[in-house]
Amino acid sequence: MPPEQVQRFAGLAMEQVPDIAQDILHAMHEEYPGLELTTDETGRPKALLAIRLALENFVARLTADIERPHELPEVFQEFGRNQAERGRKLDSLQAIYRLNVRLAWHRLAEIGQKVEIPPPAMYELAESAFEYLDELVSHSLRGYAEVAAGQAGERLRRRRLLVDLLLTEHRTDPTAAVTDRAAAVDWRLPDEVAVAVLLRPARQLVTPALGEEILQDMDGEHPRLVLPDPDAPGRAERLHRAMGGWTGAVGPTVPVTRAAGSLRWAAAAVGMIEKGLLPQGRLLRCSDHTEALVLLPAEELIDDLARRRLARLTEAGPEHARRLAETLLAWLETRGGAPEVAARLGVHPQTVRNRLRQIRDLWGADLDDPDRRFELELALRTRRLRGDLSTPPD
Repeated sequence: MPPEQVQRFAGLAMEQVPDIAQDILHAMHEEYPGLELTTDETGRPKALLAIRLALENFVARLTADIERPHELPEVFQEFGRNQAERGRKLDSLQAIYRLNVRLAWHRLAEIGQKVEIPPPAMYELAESAFEYLDELVSHSLRGYAEVAAGQAGERLRRRRLLVDLLLTEHRTDPTAAVTDRAAAVDWRLPDEVAVAVLLRPARQLVTPALGEEILQDMDGEHPRLVLPDPDAPGRAERLHRAMGGWTGAVGPTVPVTRAAGSLRWAAAAVGMIEKGLLPQGRLLRCSDHTEALVLLPAEELIDDLARRRLARLTEAGPEHARRLAETLLAWLETRGGAPEVAARLGVHPQTVRNRLRQIRDLWGADLDDPDRRFELELALRTRRLRGDLSTPPD
């Protein structure tokens, strides 16, 4: 493009910059009536200053090798921060810039036609203009991202505070405090929850994509989840699909203000998984392993009970004692005759009859006492859970 055309274009454009900037600001307010803009000490919108400064700098660079004003990036970053602080979505911010760029280029193209700039030169000018404006837009996006990251961090901090409150044992009713903290993070307060405790895998896995409704605390050795309405149709299966390779345990369903109770059982189950006392795989439900969770932690009590109630097995050899114990437990669980017990154990009914006679000789009247039968069954079920007795077939 000839220098004289450049000079004429730059001169006309610079004269019209104030009007162009004002028209762009007017269009922004018409397109986005609720748009809030910060003002300077004179009451003028800072966005107007940014638009004028950007246009003047672009035009001036056409005729002279000048540096961009130092304040220009900061002005655009501030606009991005301002919009983020006011809760405007990123898509909306980008739409504002598309509007501004379209209007600015339309006016510049009109000036180019007046000074008869040839189409190839106009294309080069357009490419240069859009590159320049894209760079300025990136400053606003950077400012927006700074605020958004801070807001996300603050929201995450508040959600963790809510998790901590929910999973703390309370002496008084925490409903009011829980309601306030849930509202602060836009978490719909459910009637019931279950708490999951996770086992951190040996290899690094992506954090489960669980959605906003599930509260997460992924820090620490055992990450925790608060699952709202866990018994809703399809909820459990969706949770398992989202967990990927993560494993752990889900506590019982409880009222939301008693979430700490669900946590207690989930943590106990994870401890037993780590000891090999419960299976490791998908998220197991504590309600499916109630017997193990109730009996195995009471090791000292059950061992003392077993010493007192099963002492008579010492009169038989180890292998024979194990067979008698299996038969006694099968009888206690079924309260059936020899055929039923034999079917459960997979042995001949006559074998069971012989063992039942020996059992009657060993325990006598204790077998007719409901309390003694219950104690015997507790002791024998615990032995089976520990792997000291055979597990009955399904």
